[in-house]
Amino acid sequence: MALSLSFVGAQAQKSMKAPQGGKQISNELIGIFFEDISSSADGGLCAELIQNGSFEFSPAERDGWGAGTAWRTQRPGHSLGFIEPKQQEPIHPNNPNYMRLNIERVGHYYDYNGWTGFGISNDGYDGIVLKAGDAYDFSIFMRNPDGIDKEVRIVMVAPQRGFSRTPAAPIADTILAVSGKDWKKYECTLTANADCSNAQLQILALTVGQLDVDMVSLFPQDTYMGHGLRKDLVQVLADLQPKFMRFPGGCVVHGGGDGFWDTYRWKTTVGPREQRKQIKNTWGYHQSMEMGYFEYFQLCEDLGMQPLPILPCGVNCQGTNGGWNMRTQAQDAAPMDEMDEWAQDALDLIEWANGPADSKWGKVRADAGHPEPFNLKYLGLGNEEKITPEFEERFKYIYDKVRAAYPDIVIVGTDGPGSHPGNGDYEEGWKFATSLEVPILDEHYYEQRTYFQTSRQYDSYPRDRKTKVYLGEYAAKDKKLIDALSEALYLLHVERNGDVVCMTSYAPLFAKKGTNNWNPDLIYFDNERPYLTCSYYVQQMFGQSSGDWFYGDCVSFDRADDNLLGQSVVLDSKTRKLYVKICNAGENAAQASVDLSRFGLKSKAVLTTLKGQPMDENNFDAQPIAPVKEEVKVSKKMNINIEPYSMVMYTISL
Repeated sequence: MALSLSFVGAQAQKSMKAPQGGKQISNELIGIFFEDISSSADGGLCAELIQNGSFEFSPAERDGWGAGTAWRTQRPGHSLGFIEPKQQEPIHPNNPNYMRLNIERVGHYYDYNGWTGFGISNDGYDGIVLKAGDAYDFSIFMRNPDGIDKEVRIVMVAPQRGFSRTPAAPIADTILAVSGKDWKKYECTLTANADCSNAQLQILALTVGQLDVDMVSLFPQDTYMGHGLRKDLVQVLADLQPKFMRFPGGCVVHGGGDGFWDTYRWKTTVGPREQRKQIKNTWGYHQSMEMGYFEYFQLCEDLGMQPLPILPCGVNCQGTNGGWNMRTQAQDAAPMDEMDEWAQDALDLIEWANGPADSKWGKVRADAGHPEPFNLKYLGLGNEEKITPEFEERFKYIYDKVRAAYPDIVIVGTDGPGSHPGNGDYEEGWKFATSLEVPILDEHYYEQRTYFQTSRQYDSYPRDRKTKVYLGEYAAKDKKLIDALSEALYLLHVERNGDVVCMTSYAPLFAKKGTNNWNPDLIYFDNERPYLTCSYYVQQMFGQSSGDWFYGDCVSFDRADDNLLGQSVVLDSKTRKLYVKICNAGENAAQASVDLSRFGLKSKAVLTTLKGQPMDENNFDAQPIAPVKEEVKVSKKMNINIEPYSMVMYTISL
């Protein structure tokens, strides 16, 4: 299938006619790539405050882990008892573990100044952050295996230091009445009466006997658009103005190479949370699937992004046990007589996303609260697999079935790790994709800043090739200002080649403080706030200046052949906005001559400036680098002084 410009976001109906001399380009160049790496989902973007609330952590994920990981026994008031993980008659087979509380004695109130009960506590992800006056939705599944109805106290407290017979004052508190021998879901609202950055949840049985608990959850009510994601983290994504989001990976897609048992399968992530199948994360921790495909698609809708889901295609990660330098040995492949299942997953995903509410998989989406289709346009098959014969055979099997059933779906293929001319996977990947006329091919590379300052590889890509480029993962290997400006120079080159490159996304997107699997990342965060890197602000400037026409002859510099200088003029013909971007990643100031005579300008514009010293970088303690906006006057012809280590962007209304 050939990919026309209409597929990559060019406007069919334009609000103004583009002046002559321009080149039509993709207006979906800037997107985001979300992968659950460095605790990006659980304890991060997902607003769930309880860790291991379903007791599904396992030693298969990390030595020493188990159902009781992140939980501690509590016995105030000299209460007695013990806990034991169980699997008999669980809520759902996908969620086999739960915790049984065996309550042998409930202490007297006078024993502990009013604090009693036997139970368990959870500190969340390095402490639970509560804000005074905010409401939190608590839920839990419980049953009485002994048939004795019980009272259970749910309380939020600040942990005490040292020994004290006086319990901490509750920050939020309620008592639930648990009845019957069958699993029931209990819900309540807890309202915090004080701020606390390291609160603890306690579940205390007040009745002797046995109590089973599972699916413990605590969500702030104040989430982004009420959809369960952290408002501050989603807002910094919204401020990028991304046009699409690729998910769930990355190497998360095809698992960590332990076999196919931990491969990400979308169908087990879209039902009720107690029925979702939790798995080992490729990056060495646990995926609760609190944030599954439904939440990914909902986020795309909330931010106006095209969803770009990536599905595995029957081949797992070749990087297992040092396999990166091997061609086939470390890459496991599913038998071809099992590939119908993998292909059907792709077909069913399209029906889930786009089908009517009364279709088999459309009903699953509707039952989750979204009867209207998500209008899926893109579908990725595979992530960074080595382009082996085994991969090609399985990719083609799924690709042909999807094309036959859904010819309008735009397939995104993969070009293997290290997508550079001369690389074996690159050469074979492009040969394979071209033979199939795959609409888009996903390239990945992480390089030193000098690569982004000097390489202009897309200038020489064939213009007559039907397969377009998605630069799905890239970054300079540091997070200083000079690295961000080097990436900006490269993106200016990408805009110039926006007829060949239709999408880009920096990677990785998020990293939680203290849990880094990769460096650098675009956005760092802890439990209370994010900090934004220099590269984030470069991405933001490009995301806020998307357009569908490129003009390469409007800006010239006082010195030629300086690869540390770059420029781009982009028109958004629908919004009638003109964007002039100029970058100087060198140590000397430069003069830029700008000629915008072909455009009908208004005299006022917004100037955005990003500048600093080359080794400046942002961190949790200081953020010296951030863009500055000001209103300025512009004219059709201008001479502009571009300071060293700076990028400027003029936003001009036409």
